Order: sequence, then structure tokens, then C-alpha cells
Amino acid sequence: MSRPRVLLLFLDGVGIGPDDPLRNPFLRARLPTLSTLVGGIPTLEEPRPRTGGAAIVVPLDATLGMEGTPQSGTGQTTLLTGVNAAERFGGHFGPWTPVRLRPLLEETSLLRRALDGGHETAFANAYPRSWPGERSARRVAAPPLAARAAGLLVRHEEALAAGNAVSSEIVNDGWRRHLGHLHLPVVTAEAAGRTLAAIAARHRLTLYAHYATDLAGHRGGMEGAVAALERVDAFLGGLMEALPDDVVLVVASDHGNVEDVTGGHTRNPVLGLLAGPGAARRAQELASIQDVAPALLRWLEE
Repeated sequence: MSRPRVLLLFLDGVGIGPDDPLRNPFLRARLPTLSTLVGGIPTLEEPRPRTGGAAIVVPLDATLGMEGTPQSGTGQTTLLTGVNAAERFGGHFGPWTPVRLRPLLEETSLLRRALDGGHETAFANAYPRSWPGERSARRVAAPPLAARAAGLLVRHEEALAAGNAVSSEIVNDGWRRHLGHLHLPVVTAEAAGRTLAAIAARHRLTLYAHYATDLAGHRGGMEGAVAALERVDAFLGGLMEALPDDVVLVVASDHGNVEDVTGGHTRNPVLGLLAGPGAARRAQELASIQDVAPALLRWLEE
């Protein structure tokens, strides 16, 4: 039996929301992929749909035993290291990675540790060569920071053009409109999902990070949240269509937000999802976002 490959799909600000279509955009959006994969839409009242599908929902605690509302900086650092970053920092902090926690992230992320273990590892996101730039050097998210420290921030506009990277927003619209790369192809969310599947097929561990879900939550309003979730669902559809059978897919987030449009981050459990070989067994190893990185590294050693 071949050793599993692992794909971590990080979705910023995606929790499990209430069973209330006036608040929860998951109940208003058309999400055929998610509904089919897990047999329904998870809610706080019923976080694990009763009708089984090809994937398993795993509600993940993001509060980390701390008071206050979970935030991106400490949440993402916890997710990628397995260390309770909120406890170490003295509270939840965001939206950016605290400067004081950057050595922890850079030295102990699952990307660095997978490489140190001899595993072919990829960060699938494309970033401009100029990232982060002088003005935003202190305002950096954990995934690209960890990737840069591991020598994996290597996909730029050429990789996007060649279909060997995925934009952080899934489609290439931002690169084309705001960064001036009009030569880049117009891609659908489904096509981007297939690209990610191809990258995952070539590596033992792959990380992809998407942030627009959290942005939609902060902007407020049902329409934007629904659009963000429907894009992710289409992306997930293309991914699952092309993902090899030996890949364990783990979807995880850092804190809740978009699942409740009444405003801001939440203390809700975040959406965890597992698919692929041994998903039912592996799901039992995950209860918190702090469990994700250690579990993924264990699975690479099977």
C-alpha cells in the first residue's frame, strides 16, 4: 500500500454557523459539492450531517482555551505549527502574524518539518515576487511567511501562466486587474481546483491558503458571503474531480466569521473536513486546530 499524500486546504474565517438562513450563508448558497461530500450542510445544531458522503465533517475548536474571539494571526500560527499560539502570545491576536511569534512559525511549521523529514512539499499559492514589500512587511499572513522560511514561496506569475500555481483568491482576476498581469489566463474556480489537484499529486504534502471567505465576512452582507462560499464550492468540486485516490484532503480554518453575517469573528467551531484514504480513522485524531499539524506530519510517516 502506497504512503498517503496530504493536502491541507486552508480557508480563512470559516466556522460552522447556526441553523438560521437569515444569519448563515451556508444555508442560502448553492453548495452542491459540499452537500454531496458530507451529506448535507453542517450547522451548530447538527454539526455532523446524518447522511454520509465521501467526506467527513470534523468541527474544530479554535478558542484554544482562551477568552475572547479567535483571530487570524494566532489561529493560523497554531494551525500550521501545532503550538497553542494564543496561549503563548497571551491572547488571541490578528489579523497578522505577531512579530514575536514569527520565529516559532518559521522554524516549526509543518512545511519546514515535512521538508526536514525528507518529504516533497509544496506551497501551491502564487505570490508576486515583490511580496510583501516595504509597506506591508509587518502585515503578513502565516501561510506565506511559513512558506518563505521553508524556501517554498517559489510560485509567481509564470507559474500561474503555466497552470502550476493557484491564486490566493482561486481565480486570476486580482492578478489581472490589480497587478496588471493581463497575459494571465482567465480561469474558472473548477479549473483552479483541478490545478491544485495536479500539484498535490506531485508532492507528499501540499498547502493551499484562501482568504476571501474571511474578507467576505468582514465586509458583511449575505450576498457577498454567498458568492464567496459558492466560489469555494466550485473550487472544491474541481479539486475532488481530479484528486488522486492516495491524497488525504484536510480542509481547516483559523476562526469563525463568514458563517454568521450578523458581524465579525465568532467563537464557533471551525469547519474541518476530511476525505481520502482512512478519513474516518483520521477524523478521530482531530478536535482542535492545534491537532492539525501534528496529525498531518504523523500521516506522512505511515
